[in-house]
Amino acid sequence: MTNGTMVNVVFTAFASREDAHALAHEVGAVLASHGVSWELHVLDRDPAPALDRASLVVSLGGDGTFLRSARLAHGADARVMGVELGRVGFLLTVPPVAVAEEVRRAMADDNCVNRLALSLALPGQAGVAFALNEVLVSRVEPGRMVRVQTFVDDDQYLTYNADGVMVATPTGSTGHNFSAGGPVVDNELPVMLLTPVAPHFTIDRTIVVADTRTIRLEALDGNAVVLADGSSIGALQAGQSVVVTKAERPVRVIATNQSKLVNRLRKGLREGHA
Repeated sequence: MTNGTMVNVVFTAFASREDAHALAHEVGAVLASHGVSWELHVLDRDPAPALDRASLVVSLGGDGTFLRSARLAHGADARVMGVELGRVGFLLTVPPVAVAEEVRRAMADDNCVNRLALSLALPGQAGVAFALNEVLVSRVEPGRMVRVQTFVDDDQYLTYNADGVMVATPTGSTGHNFSAGGPVVDNELPVMLLTPVAPHFTIDRTIVVADTRTIRLEALDGNAVVLADGSSIGALQAGQSVVVTKAERPVRVIATNQSKLVNRLRKGLREGHA
């Protein structure tokens, strides 16, 4: 294991996942015997590891672990692989028994698929935030709705009174978007999905727009919080907006035989992961 220097493979897991830590050390020993350097990065404890474009981030956990790992990899334009150790696994394509084999295969070539990601800008915050699944403007207090005016480019769209309004990617179409009644979308389609969550007395269908558009979600009252992939990143006061666009770079995800949407849907729906 290598610490503090550039490594070939970075395993990621949360501190509570002792099974993931054990798997990382088991597979890491195999990789080291083949001259591959590696380290274990604990997502909720360790400082960000040194990565470059050639590095491979291997997520050990559930979809939440993968989303955090994808953000890490995207920042360095590294590749990311999802190993299924969690209960929910729409984003995960590698079983634990195949990790060493799949990592060695990934190190031998640059086989990956590009996943559309989102950039979002918030008032008063420098720079842009990142989301792979979705950006959500949500209510703050249970029992209260949030009022959101939506815009696509310069065109005013619908105003929603709802639990929330999200912009989802094709990758995120099987997540919160799906739970809210949105469509499942092939990952290769260059689109963004505008989906309301439990809207009151308005259209409850998803609006699908090209990924070249700019979507703006404006809070019409001060009862809104902004979440990116389920994590709170800020709040909106009345009249303030979050601006969502396609990220300049995609997320580079390792392709496996289980990466196909039909395979993940069939497995996820059969096992109740939806």
